[in-house]
Amino acid sequence: MLKGKTALVTGSTSGIGLGIAKALARQGANIVLNGFGDVDGPKAEVQALGAKVAYHGADMSKPGEIEDMMKYAAAQFGRVDVLVNNAGIQHVAPVEDFPPEKWDAILAINLSSAFHASRLALPAMKAANWGRIINVASVHGLVASAQKSAYVAAKHGLVGLTKVTALENATTGVTCNAICPGWVLTPLVQKQVDAKAAANGWTNEEATRQLLGEKEPSLQFTTPEELGELAVFFCSPAANNVRGVAWNMDGGWAAQ
Repeated sequence: MLKGKTALVTGSTSGIGLGIAKALARQGANIVLNGFGDVDGPKAEVQALGAKVAYHGADMSKPGEIEDMMKYAAAQFGRVDVLVNNAGIQHVAPVEDFPPEKWDAILAINLSSAFHASRLALPAMKAANWGRIINVASVHGLVASAQKSAYVAAKHGLVGLTKVTALENATTGVTCNAICPGWVLTPLVQKQVDAKAAANGWTNEEATRQLLGEKEPSLQFTTPEELGELAVFFCSPAANNVRGVAWNMDGGWAAQ
């Protein structure tokens, strides 16, 4: 379905981003990976699916590096047809104790980076009259949780940016939508489960139930693979007129 097209996925060397990159690779897209940590492993995983893969290590808090990444992607493959704004970080603290530098970093990486990447991708998408911008927001783009002021503010902002981008391109072949996951079983979340189990003397299964039971009625994690398939749907002809939605995959979290 995406043969000959190029997908750039930010924050894609692990977790949700890698899951989405692999799903798009299975549809034939060229993939541009971005992120920190191990690069060779994720590249090999995506290449094994038959995709052409490039990598750029842009720091998503820095607009100049984002611009370099977009130029690099265009130089490698012609243009970015599918942009997945997934990069994100988290910090937890009450508002009065929230370090200002953490607030600034979360807003920069979780929200501003999506603006910068989108504004740079849109001209070529509009010229081709086809493009997909997929913003990985969160159920916290729809509802709030205590001690997550910066993250909730950024993700609510990302949902708003999604709607504006969709409206501005509503008569073109360029769409913009948001994915809003609840708990996703990534290595980072698995560490939280392990820590909860160790601290309370619980089994891993009990710690998982306790973690999910606080918010997610299904008592099951969403997987990166499921999120990847939703991204594939947004890229499909069936989603040509899906514009500006914030689609939650949250096990019923926001339905409460």
